[in-house]
Amino acid sequence: MDLETGGFHNQAKKGSWKTILTLAFQSLGVVYGDLSTSPLYVYKSTFAEDISHSETNEEIYGVLSFVFWTLTLVPLLKYVFIVLHANDNGEGGTFALYSLLCRHARVSSLPNCQVADEELSEYKKDNNTQKNSSIGSRLKSMLERHRVLQRLLLILALIGTCMVIGDGVLTPAISVFSAVSGLELSMSKEHHKYVEVPIACIILIGLFSLQHYGTHRVGFLFAPIVMTWLLCISTIGVYNIFKWNRHVYRALSPYYMYEFLRKTQSEGWKSLGGILLCITGSEAMFADLGHFSQLSIKIAFTSIVYPALVLAYMGQAAYLSQHHFSEDGSQIGFYVSVPENIRWPVLIIAVLAAIVGSQAIITGTFSIIKQCSALGCFPRVKIVHTSSKFHGQIYIPEINWILMILCLAVTIGFRDTKRLGNASGLAVITVMLVTTCLMSLVIVLCWNRSVFFAIAFVVFFGAIEALYFSASLIKFLEGAWVPVALSFIFLIIMYTWHYGTIKKYEFEIHNKVSLNWLLSLGPSLGIVRVRGIGIIQTELVSGIPAIFSHFVTNVPAFHQVLVFLCIKSVPVPHVKPEERFLVGQIGPKEYRLYRCIVRYGYRDIHKDDVEFENDLICSIAEFIRENSTTNSLSNEFIEKEDEKMTVVGTRSTAKAGGIQIREDNEEQECTVGTSNHREITSPSPPAIPRKKKVRFVLPESPKIDTSMRAELAELMEAKETGIAYILGNTYMRANPGSGITKRIAIDYGYEFLRRNSRGATYDLNVPRASTLEVGMIYHV
Repeated sequence: MDLETGGFHNQAKKGSWKTILTLAFQSLGVVYGDLSTSPLYVYKSTFAEDISHSETNEEIYGVLSFVFWTLTLVPLLKYVFIVLHANDNGEGGTFALYSLLCRHARVSSLPNCQVADEELSEYKKDNNTQKNSSIGSRLKSMLERHRVLQRLLLILALIGTCMVIGDGVLTPAISVFSAVSGLELSMSKEHHKYVEVPIACIILIGLFSLQHYGTHRVGFLFAPIVMTWLLCISTIGVYNIFKWNRHVYRALSPYYMYEFLRKTQSEGWKSLGGILLCITGSEAMFADLGHFSQLSIKIAFTSIVYPALVLAYMGQAAYLSQHHFSEDGSQIGFYVSVPENIRWPVLIIAVLAAIVGSQAIITGTFSIIKQCSALGCFPRVKIVHTSSKFHGQIYIPEINWILMILCLAVTIGFRDTKRLGNASGLAVITVMLVTTCLMSLVIVLCWNRSVFFAIAFVVFFGAIEALYFSASLIKFLEGAWVPVALSFIFLIIMYTWHYGTIKKYEFEIHNKVSLNWLLSLGPSLGIVRVRGIGIIQTELVSGIPAIFSHFVTNVPAFHQVLVFLCIKSVPVPHVKPEERFLVGQIGPKEYRLYRCIVRYGYRDIHKDDVEFENDLICSIAEFIRENSTTNSLSNEFIEKEDEKMTVVGTRSTAKAGGIQIREDNEEQECTVGTSNHREITSPSPPAIPRKKKVRFVLPESPKIDTSMRAELAELMEAKETGIAYILGNTYMRANPGSGITKRIAIDYGYEFLRRNSRGATYDLNVPRASTLEVGMIYHV
């Protein structure tokens, strides 16, 4: 598989029915691990405190009715039939919806977007070419005009993201703790409370400690484990239905929901926070869409997961309808309905299924943090790709250990399913509410549907979710404060980083210098050109960055070939390799100044330094070849170099016969050409030894003029000498007279995050010996 092109997924999504069914089976372990383990704790959390199970069974029937219709309306109707279609070129999740809205309404959170980015093949969907309705057009213009609405949209997306991170803390805790709780039936209560928490903590520590190995090493077991678990709970459900209460299916009628609320009233409303847990993990169907396909996820849910869960809940209700625990309602749980002679095997399978479900949410947390970091909403972190075969399997060490510490803290702090359920329920329902709000905008702005359809969507699903949200929020002091506190902390971190990033870019825009001014200083400063290639990393897509003028003013020398490199993310999931590079020339050709913009999607993999350097040099060489017939730019075009940018592919998109780089007799193809070649080598003065001999091999057919040959030769000479990276190490300070909020955000918040996050050298993956950092203070 080519990780850069994502060929595996494209082939899989367009494959045969055999491939689709294989993906559907594999999705059980990745997508449905969390959702499938919810029967472990739903009834126990619901009957924990607010309501009791009476002899009339009205409560248990009402809970079953609520569970059934919640599963039917939210995961099945909302996600499977509606939300899955709102994908961003095959990618799902909160940020995928936000990315769609950013492109269609031109309200991106990224500051260095260009018009050229809109020409990317994945920028817009083909089926959205029709014009917006009048209301949709007005809504779009409002979003584009008012910065306040854009900030609110960003904050809404960040809230959903932060709650997903909070869920990454709570789901492993409640899943593992609930699975281990089966031990309470085989030992006394005094012993159980001292054994359950340590065992759960040991399992959690082992789970997080093994993350750096990647899921691909044991991932082949995930789907069989979840499949075994689903077959187990559905079989036990069918057994309990036929053994204890064959008429329990009558409780699926909505009438029992009415009777439940009529009898229990406010206590029943509060207990909805426990019923809500039956749909934990539903968001994963949308968030993990990029790893599978719509059809495979739909098949897995409708044919296996949904029937198994319904049978499991019906079986528990059938058992509980004939067994009343009036003295101790806490005994109402999953394991009491399991036949005693198979409880230990079921306990083992439950623990394994809980580990799989926890693994899925942890991996999903890594993925969404990577998306946030790519879109400028999270500090830079170390991202390790754990698989060379499967795209998207990543590991973030800093986040992993933070999640582990927080997960252990809530497990030890709460020590019961009730408060863990309250916390997890609020996180889950908040993410769903955010998805509903963003989906209503997608319906109008991206799908170009009637605003009444969007209103109906919000009113119907929003009312259901608002009911559960209110029931979860009322338990704020009983555990629900945890996701709110975690989300608030992560929201402050993310918004502070985003705010500082925007202010930094605005400073660079306002303080960039013109090339004419810089070159006019040459005679007075005595600027000299040294051999080699100098790469100046900058966030700017136009103009000369202030950091470079600061460097040249103090050290009046730079390399014979100078490249202003901008590595940026664009609001699409993937950028095709043939569209990766934008290359342009700054000033006349004899100056040898180039601008190279490297574009990545928020789910793309950045290459290592060797591959990246060769791709960069090849892209500049191809730009020189394609523009060989163009005369040297006059001074009037110096400030308009972005109008001359050329899209250039990577070496992986080359066909046979392209321009090649040869180093030590190793050929590396670069660009498209013909089968006949001739070589262009760099001049080799005998006084200066070379470590490597580098040369271009060009197609024979195009006419090569003298200026092109000289330009390519100089580029090769500079490549032989070596590449140096000039990076800015900037410190930000709020302007004197700024408000206290801005001073705290910039001087303390952003600077603290900048000092404790990965630097610019991590983006390039270059050795420290090849870098030169230039310090500068930005007053914003």
